[in-house]
Amino acid sequence: MSDAILDHPRQPMPAIRGLFRRQTPVVGLRAVHLDFKGCAPTPGRLISLLDLFAAARFNAVLVEWEDKFPWRVDPRFRSPEHYSEQEVDAFHQRAAALGLEIIPLVQTLGHMETVLSVPDYHALREVPDRADGLNPLADGAAALIQRMIDDVIDRTPGLRHFHVGGDEAWTFGTHPQTRAYVERHGGAALFLHFIEPILDRLIQQGIRPLIWHDMIARWEPAYLNRLTRKADVVIWGYHGTPTDDPQQHYNTRVIERLHAQGARLWAGTAYKGPDAFTCDLPDPAQRRPNAVGWLEIAQRLKLKGVIATGWSRNNTHAPQKAPIDAALDALIESGVILHDGAPPARGREACLELLDALGERQRFEQCHAAMRALHEARRLAWIYAQWLQEQLALNRLACRDSGAGMGLRHWRHFCRYLEEAEAAGQQMRQAFAGLLSPASIEEYLAVRLEPLRHQHALMAQQME
Repeated sequence: MSDAILDHPRQPMPAIRGLFRRQTPVVGLRAVHLDFKGCAPTPGRLISLLDLFAAARFNAVLVEWEDKFPWRVDPRFRSPEHYSEQEVDAFHQRAAALGLEIIPLVQTLGHMETVLSVPDYHALREVPDRADGLNPLADGAAALIQRMIDDVIDRTPGLRHFHVGGDEAWTFGTHPQTRAYVERHGGAALFLHFIEPILDRLIQQGIRPLIWHDMIARWEPAYLNRLTRKADVVIWGYHGTPTDDPQQHYNTRVIERLHAQGARLWAGTAYKGPDAFTCDLPDPAQRRPNAVGWLEIAQRLKLKGVIATGWSRNNTHAPQKAPIDAALDALIESGVILHDGAPPARGREACLELLDALGERQRFEQCHAAMRALHEARRLAWIYAQWLQEQLALNRLACRDSGAGMGLRHWRHFCRYLEEAEAAGQQMRQAFAGLLSPASIEEYLAVRLEPLRHQHALMAQQME
C-alpha cells in the first residue's frame, strides 16, 4: 500500500494574502470530517463542498456515512434522505479529481443507533433498552459489522484507510455474556476478540485501519502492541489542549505512552460541533487553541495525520447542531492551521476572502447570520423565561403585588425574543435552501423553537 500523499489538488487554488504561507505542510495527512448523522448536505452541495475542502488544503475526507449511505446489507439502515448509489459514485469521482483521499468510517461497537434501532437487531444490543452499544459476543454481531464494512468498500474506489470507530462504547462489557468474558479474560481481550478479525480482513485487502483511542488508552502494553500492529490510533480531544491532567482522556501521558508503544498516531481536533449540546455555531475561542495545541503534538511526535472533525450530533438520537455551511470560516481556519502550523496572519478576514474567491462568501454570510440570530434570540429568551419564573415565585412567596411590574417586563422581553427566534427560523429556511433538505431544516428549528413555544404557553397562563 503506497503512502504517497496528494498535497496539491488538480485545479488552481485562489491565492489569498496571509493564507497557506508554507510550501510544505506541517502535517502530511490533513482530513476534514463529514458527519452525516445530521445536517447532511443535499447531494449537489455535497459535491461542491469537496472543492471548498481542496481550496482549504485538506487532502483527505473522513466520511461518517451513517444512514445516508445506500446500504445494500439492509435497506432499513437508510434514511428517507439517503444518497443514491449514483450520488455516492459522483462524490467519489469528484474527490479523486481533486486529489482528496476518502476515508470511510463505519461504527463497530459504540454509536450503533442506526443499526440497533431497527427492531430485528435489538437482540444485538449490549443493554436491552439502549441502541448505542453492540454486544460483541451476540450471534451475528461480528458478521453484520463485516457486511457493512464490505458494503462501503465495494462502493469506495482506491481505498487506503478505513476508520472502524470503536469509541465511546459506554455499555461495553455490561451484558451478562460479555461481563462473564471480561471477568475471565479482561476488557482488552474482549475488544480484541471482536475487532482483530475486522482489522485482519482490511489489512488483507491492502487497507490500513484507523480506530479512536479512548477505549484502548489504558490497556496493558501486550494488548496495545497487538492492536497497534494492525491499526493506526486516532487520539481525539476537542476542549483546550493536551495537558498532564489525568482526568483528561487525551492527556499528554496517554499520548506519549501510545507513542512509546510504537503506535502510528493521528490526532482529532474539531472545527465545529463539540462546543455545546445544541450549538448553532462553532466557538472560535475553543476551536482555534485546540487545533494549535494538536499541531504542536503532531509536529513534536511526527503524527501521521490530523482530522478536523465536524460533528452534527452528539449521537444519532441527539439534536442536530452547527450546520457546516454556517461554519465555513472555522473550517478554512482549521485547514490553514493544519497546513501552516498556525492560524492565518490576517485572521477571519483572510478566510472570508478565500470564500469570496470561491463564490461562497455571500451565501456563507447569510447562513452564518441566520445561525447567529437564532442563537442569540434563543439565549436571551431563555434568560428572560428564567427571570420571569423566579420573579413570579418571589411574588407568590412574599405576596408582593409590587413585583408584578417586574414580572410583566420580563414577560415582554421573553415575547420579544421568541418573536426574534421565529424570525431567525425563517431566515434559516431561506439561507439554507438547497444546502440542507427541508426536513433537516424543519427538524433543526423544531428542536430549537418548540421548547420556547411551550414555555410561552405555560407562562401566558401564569400571567393571566
